Amino acid sequence: MNCKRWIGVGLMAFSLALSFAGTGPAAADSSYPKTVNIAAGDRIAERILRVGVGRSVVINLGEEVRDVLVSDPEIADAVVRTSRRVFVLGNKAGQASLFLFGDGGVQLANFDLYVDQDTTELNALIRRAIPTANIRADAVNGNIVLSGTAKSTGDAQRATDLARRYAKPDEGGQSSVLNTVSVEGKDQVHLKVTVAEVERSIIKQLGVNLAGSIGIGNYTVGFNNQPGYTVNSNVVNRGSLGTDFLAGDTRIVAEIEALQRDGVIRTLAEPTLTAISGENASFLAGGEFPIPVSQDQREVTVEFKKFGVGLDFTPVVLNEGNISLRVKTEVSEITQEGAVNLGLITIPALKVRRAESTVELPSGGTLVMAGLLKETYKQDLNGVPGLMQVPVLGALFKSRDFLRKQTELVVFVTPYLAKPVNRSKLARPDKNFAPATDAATIFLNRLNRIYSVSGAPAPEGTYHGQVGYIYKY
Repeated sequence: MNCKRWIGVGLMAFSLALSFAGTGPAAADSSYPKTVNIAAGDRIAERILRVGVGRSVVINLGEEVRDVLVSDPEIADAVVRTSRRVFVLGNKAGQASLFLFGDGGVQLANFDLYVDQDTTELNALIRRAIPTANIRADAVNGNIVLSGTAKSTGDAQRATDLARRYAKPDEGGQSSVLNTVSVEGKDQVHLKVTVAEVERSIIKQLGVNLAGSIGIGNYTVGFNNQPGYTVNSNVVNRGSLGTDFLAGDTRIVAEIEALQRDGVIRTLAEPTLTAISGENASFLAGGEFPIPVSQDQREVTVEFKKFGVGLDFTPVVLNEGNISLRVKTEVSEITQEGAVNLGLITIPALKVRRAESTVELPSGGTLVMAGLLKETYKQDLNGVPGLMQVPVLGALFKSRDFLRKQTELVVFVTPYLAKPVNRSKLARPDKNFAPATDAATIFLNRLNRIYSVSGAPAPEGTYHGQVGYIYKY
């Protein structure tokens, strides 16, 4: 509360100082005067005098000074070098009163001293670094207050960074900078993210299921050799070819299981989103699936986990059309790989492609934010020890499991400076959509018909009549 009160008093004092110092860039240099001249016979009452910390102000008088009084010597000191010249020294940030008395105790001047950091050099630095902005820095009770206007959020942030470098840290090592700069026109950024993935896989399985029994006299010996698949254990519906041999008390059943599967998966997601410079925006196109969660007292509740195509970003428009982006994009889908079985309940897993980064690029420029090239090769041989090593016949006692998978993933980011357009120039995805008739659906297998697509070129056809040369441009 005390800090707010001091800042409020300081801002009020700053506004009063402007009434004496004037406005414009020149006023920023004159708010901390080097000298003050008082002519003979002039009487000054309650005039604001700003002094920088560690700086001094010379007061020249047209008549002799007999006595000088400073209300708080810890804030400022006054030194009388001659009878007509007084030096005022700023010790630390704060406020005090300065009284000058002449012959007979006549009060010559009364100053309200405001001692703070001298921001003259900071204002000059801001004008040089950001010439297109109209930003002014002032010190209020040890705090730097930035005011004025800027062309972009980046200019305002750059002025804040300069002020933090200039401001002296407090006892906690922090420098307080209050940014009240208003941005003239807030830019909007339209972001397009492309997530492209191609996954190729080859699965091969070959095994022999050998089972049966051999009778020797009054004894029967049974055996069973099931092929074990550890690489592709979730594969079902393998092809098989079997035979059954029966001779007396001996029975042998042989079944050959074989599988070869070639697959390719292509994933393409292009989420787009628009946000104001400096503001956060998020987008999700997908769904939620339930997950049972155990609670106390053997109770089970259901939580929903999101999946789909998500985009979250915060843009900041910099100078010359450059855009700083903090982007987080995610493409997730439900898969049975890694699923968990809890009794009669199967909890699916999520296959996630996620990228998060901070990049800087121009409007319309594209950058590869993330990429992945992955190749997986697995092969297992399982069988009966010893017998599987026998040449040729050992194939009856072993199984082969093979997997090869290649994945290529890339994430592109393209920001644009967005401006509103006339609604007539926009087209909806469902525009010109017309459902097919019952007859067209039944006999021609049509679900819909599109009369035309907005903005599409006219279909090329045959020209009829007498024509000469045809130019296309």
